[in-house]
Amino acid sequence: MSALNVEPESYNGYGWDDLVRIWEETDVPEGCTVEIIEGIVTVAPPPANDHNNIADDLQRELYRVIPRDWGIFQTQGLAVPSRKGLFIPDLAVVPKAALQRPGHFIAASEARLIAEITSPSNPGHDRISKPAAYACAGVPLYLLIDSWAPGGPTVTLFSEPEGDVYRSHHAVKFGDPIELPAPFGITLETGSFPVG
Repeated sequence: MSALNVEPESYNGYGWDDLVRIWEETDVPEGCTVEIIEGIVTVAPPPANDHNNIADDLQRELYRVIPRDWGIFQTQGLAVPSRKGLFIPDLAVVPKAALQRPGHFIAASEARLIAEITSPSNPGHDRISKPAAYACAGVPLYLLIDSWAPGGPTVTLFSEPEGDVYRSHHAVKFGDPIELPAPFGITLETGSFPVG
């Protein structure tokens, strides 16, 4: 992962609009992801095969229960300007009406569920920076699928956002089911998730 270091406190003279412009103009190979994380423009390589298999399994389960006017997006930009963040989550469940405005990103607060699947190169972003930003935005559910967790592969569901934290979280190891509450109301089976 590479980064354009922009000081979080002052943006090094860059305002939010400048960061977004840099984000939009960053030229990277196809499949790479460009994000702004705590005021730093980062570039990540395309995800590994195991990562894509997990995203596909999760997406298939979610499509069974979401309303027709919601979508599941793997390349949708979600902005949290107050946390100096513009993220491309692995999966975002968002009402399609939110995407009717022009542009390349929407407010993260529009998402009903965000899922991130850790990579060995950047697990801290998915474990610390992103949940703080998503909670701050009021995203009701954050699902962290962490093949690289220190205690072994885990799936953690964060809920009840307040300020920049989720007040509730429930973790299971890969292989155990985890409940996704309303409006999803499904038991997510994690036995097919490949271990990094």
